[in-house]
Amino acid sequence: MKLRSWQSECINSAISKYTSSTDSSDFKKHFLALATPGAGKTIMSATLARKMYELGLIDLVLCFSPSSIVSSDFSDELTAQFKTEFNGKVGSLGDAFTYQKLGTLDNDTWKLFDRFRVFVIFDEIHHCAGSSTHDANAWGAPIIEVIREKAAYSIALTGTPWRSDSLPIALSTYCEDNRIQCDYVYGLKQAIADDVCRVPQVIAVDNNKIVVTKNKKQKVFKSFNTLLSAKATSYSHIVLNEIVNDQVLSRAIIKFNEIRKINRNAGGLVVASSIEHAEAIKQLMTKSYNIGAVVVTTNEARPSNKIKDFRNSSDEWLISVGMVSEGTNIPRLQVCCNLTNVTTEMYFRQIFGRILRKTDAPNQEAFMFMPAEPNLVNYARRMVQDIPDEVAKVKIVKMDEEITTNAEELTPVEAARSNTHVLPEKHEITFGRHCVEDIQRQIQNMLSNHYLDESEGAQAKGLSSKKPSSHQSVSNIPKAKWSMGIVGKYRQETLKVADIEPFLISQASKAKLAELSQQLK
Repeated sequence: MKLRSWQSECINSAISKYTSSTDSSDFKKHFLALATPGAGKTIMSATLARKMYELGLIDLVLCFSPSSIVSSDFSDELTAQFKTEFNGKVGSLGDAFTYQKLGTLDNDTWKLFDRFRVFVIFDEIHHCAGSSTHDANAWGAPIIEVIREKAAYSIALTGTPWRSDSLPIALSTYCEDNRIQCDYVYGLKQAIADDVCRVPQVIAVDNNKIVVTKNKKQKVFKSFNTLLSAKATSYSHIVLNEIVNDQVLSRAIIKFNEIRKINRNAGGLVVASSIEHAEAIKQLMTKSYNIGAVVVTTNEARPSNKIKDFRNSSDEWLISVGMVSEGTNIPRLQVCCNLTNVTTEMYFRQIFGRILRKTDAPNQEAFMFMPAEPNLVNYARRMVQDIPDEVAKVKIVKMDEEITTNAEELTPVEAARSNTHVLPEKHEITFGRHCVEDIQRQIQNMLSNHYLDESEGAQAKGLSSKKPSSHQSVSNIPKAKWSMGIVGKYRQETLKVADIEPFLISQASKAKLAELSQQLK
């Protein structure tokens, strides 16, 4: 396979850094590549590993990534590059693991670093925190304590080089102003210009009359923004509402059907807030639109197999709970419904990255539909910024400070808790056709059906599917004293993403697509 220009440049830049001098410092051994989601980081890093092997610089390759589906994809690509298995067995030149396995690797694996020159690939390195052992999380600690010193060379990959908790990323170098230094940067704007990624288009769905009734007094909100700013409810309640779901889904389905007329293999993705929410969305799609959907959640025995089956099929819709976010490669996805309650910028970008990968299909549009939550709207507008100013700086811990932490990258549940509006005490909400008991059950299910990553144990700790801890309980939410209904008209706005106007599809091209669509009918 012919490499893209950026992939060749990045490989050459890494090899140049590794071989530039006889210095064996950690700085020379490690390479950090920022490349937008969908650009092709897996192929680039696997090709780099092969070239390093051919140059006689390394003996083995180990890869670490945040999920088993991504780990499997890396194993497949390394196998294709080296023409040999990457499964850790006799005759293999390496293996691919999830970050969850870092704490359970046996001594034989760690001894490889003493006996061989090991090249290590870290995918989505932002999951691993720590500038030292003082502030490292569970995944960052073994990297800092062992791999940093003993690996011959390493490359770290990310499309979002920051963390929601603002901790430094493991193995990374920071400037005096606490901004991360990347060895190679390939942003979304450049990827669009190079025809590597699709042009992102975001449709925000809003309502112009939301009525809150309390003590027989009514207050009207003209948008989700004003509703949330007043802390009249939480965003978690909005995305669980059936009417809101229907309004977002209906618009996405219309656009998806238009694309399928031209590209019969296009796929759609719905990212749900919980397992129960995913099942409710599936029922809604079946009942209202006679559309089937594949649901993949952490309840599956082998969810990665289900994702691969969908990737290789022509099925229309996939509904995911915490399974199809960063790194998951399903290029035929072109339409996404963002109905998760997580409102961090990192998660928003990682979800959108699933529909940015280009294919050879005639239609290469990419759409995300979502409620008009103000944070998400802001993220969409600055999507082409490689590292937005709001998340650029980190908290650097001095070596002499007695600080320890096991903080992981925030799980969807934790992120939702820290980034959504707090439900006011002693207020009950009836939202559309959902009563407070329905919402309680769905939130309880979200907490109990935690977002652990497949069979690997996951990075989220302490969430039990049997009995939530006291800080997760929702049983103390008071009974209703006020109600809320959405009685206004729904509207949608195509958000203006900064700096991509030159790449937007021209009217002539739209006319040509419409003509092609008519011919295919």
